[in-house]
Amino acid sequence: MGSKLFVGNLDFSMTRTEIETLFSEVGPLRDVFLPIDRATSRPRGFAFVEYESEEDATRAIARLNGYELSGRALRVNAAEERVPRDRSFSGDPPSFGGDFSKPKGSRRNIRGKKRSL
Repeated sequence: MGSKLFVGNLDFSMTRTEIETLFSEVGPLRDVFLPIDRATSRPRGFAFVEYESEEDATRAIARLNGYELSGRALRVNAAEERVPRDRSFSGDPPSFGGDFSKPKGSRRNIRGKKRSL
């Protein structure tokens, strides 16, 4: 386990300072990351907290998982490494044309080919 924690089920009005205050009671923090939603410009309801030691992170999980804050039970667990996503659906480089292009020719020729099949 690393020293980085995922904190879920946060109230949308929570601030970085409030999270720092709560989690610094367990031990010294290295970083707190509170993602902001681009559309609404408010927190997304989760955060990442990184401790200086793994022991502090383990104690924070034991102490704060299920802790009620602003009427919500926090979900605190070890953060998992994010796997980079493929840019294409199939894992292959994107192709232009190919299977998705329209057949060439007039509509009359296309209809004639469909009837003969």
